[in-house]
Amino acid sequence: MALRSSIARLHRPSTPSLKHKTLTPPWLPNSQARSMATVVPPVMQDLTSRSGPTAMVFMNMGGPSTVADVGPFLSRLFADADLIPLGRLQSYLGPLISRRRTPKIQNQYAAIGGGSPIRKWSEYQSLEMCKLLDARCPESAPHKPYVAFRYADPLTEEMYQRLLDDGFGKSGRAVAFTQYPQYSCSTTGSSLNELWKWRTRLEGKEPEGGGVRWSVIDRWPVHPGLIEAFAKNIEDQLATYLAEVRKDVVLLFSAHSLPMSVVNRGDTYPAEVSATVYAVMQRLGFSNPYRLCWQSQVGPSAWLGAQTQDTVMSYVKKGHTDLVLIPIAFTSDHIETLYELDQEVIHEARKEGGTGVKRAESLNGSQVFIEALADVAAKHLSSGETCSRQMGIRCQGCKSERCLEQKRFFMNTQRDVEEVIR
Repeated sequence: MALRSSIARLHRPSTPSLKHKTLTPPWLPNSQARSMATVVPPVMQDLTSRSGPTAMVFMNMGGPSTVADVGPFLSRLFADADLIPLGRLQSYLGPLISRRRTPKIQNQYAAIGGGSPIRKWSEYQSLEMCKLLDARCPESAPHKPYVAFRYADPLTEEMYQRLLDDGFGKSGRAVAFTQYPQYSCSTTGSSLNELWKWRTRLEGKEPEGGGVRWSVIDRWPVHPGLIEAFAKNIEDQLATYLAEVRKDVVLLFSAHSLPMSVVNRGDTYPAEVSATVYAVMQRLGFSNPYRLCWQSQVGPSAWLGAQTQDTVMSYVKKGHTDLVLIPIAFTSDHIETLYELDQEVIHEARKEGGTGVKRAESLNGSQVFIEALADVAAKHLSSGETCSRQMGIRCQGCKSERCLEQKRFFMNTQRDVEEVIR
């Protein structure tokens, strides 16, 4: 399936033609929501404020913008041992697997429009968030949006060079804002490892002028605005069912799976995804039966289950033909939603009689979600913290020296912070 696309986050190259609307999320006081909704002029480097400008860097996996980009994307993806651990044969097996999978994955990207929409949505979300931040946090304004992808353009090194070209290397402030709400060493951890690597290569260990001053938003699985955005999309889809069957529709939350070797090492991702699901169901008043399942497994090794496709087919065969799939670990559409869920899972379910199997809309251009992003960022900017307390502790079975050094770097950018827990 879509690699099973084990790793793409697909998104289309065009620019969204979405009209900016002001919504007041129920988790924000009215006065605060009004200030966040003010649209401000575009960020300019020569504008000044008490501590601005501030670079807001959206980190994500990325995805190929065109079919021709699929090969390089897969090559980078399968070379990353944080995401797909292949052991000592990584340098041999990674290129071999990527070459063999490229034609199949190219066809899948062609089927969803010729490329991933993740860059389009990331650039839109970051820009709109920065507009809200400029109004809400004038002391750190102007806020300048950047996007750093792990496996596709714009790559981390491209983003970092832009930061330096824009003058942030002289003690400028930058926030690495993960777009994976639930932390995993294979996603956010991998992106931070890459960021730390390029910081060292481009700035050195003791950069002149102080270097970029980094802080990290490393997880936000139960932020009220995130939960509200998911809940509203679920309610919108539930409203398409007849009233007499609506309460019996099964909600299936689907998240990208992880190899069990990563889970057993102590990765926090399964627990944080579960926390998101439970918070969404609380917001919905536990109105419907629900389950959490996992998608996009690849290869013969054991992965976290139950698998999404198996779960859907099992319920359909048991007579549960009204199901809503909810992509709960992604902040926009990608190949896992547009191809794997829409064109594989739902298509196969309907062939077996699952005529009521549908999918909730992804977060994409949701104004509730964008205001949630601004709220997460504003609280981080005012907190004085460089990262969460959770980031300072390693997984129980972690033996990666790169992970240790990365955590030391980000933790030690804060004065008087405790040494990373080994």
